[in-house]
Amino acid sequence: MTDTDLSIFNELYTIIKSRKEDPVDGSYVCSLLDHNKGIDKILEKVGEEAIETILAVKSEKKEDIIYESSDLLFHLMVMFVAKGITLEEIAKEMSERRK
Repeated sequence: MTDTDLSIFNELYTIIKSRKEDPVDGSYVCSLLDHNKGIDKILEKVGEEAIETILAVKSEKKEDIIYESSDLLFHLMVMFVAKGITLEEIAKEMSERRK
C-alpha cells in the first residue's frame, strides 16, 4: 500500500468534467470534447498515447515511462468524461476484480 496522495486524479477528472459542462475558449480539453470528429478524436489521442507509453517502456527510461503514462491516463480520463464514465465506476470494477 502507498501513502501517495492520489487526489490529483479526482481533481483532474473534475476539471475535465467542468470543461464539458462549461466550455472554456482555448481549452485543450474542450478542443477534444468538441472536436468535429467526435469521440474518434479522443480515441486517436488514447491510441497515440498508448503507443508512446509502450515505446517508452521499451526504451527503459523511467522518466519517459512516467511522462507518457501520465499523458495516457489524462486522455483516458477525457474519454471517460466524454462517455459519462466516472472514476468511481472504474474503481468499483477494479475492486470487484480483486476479489
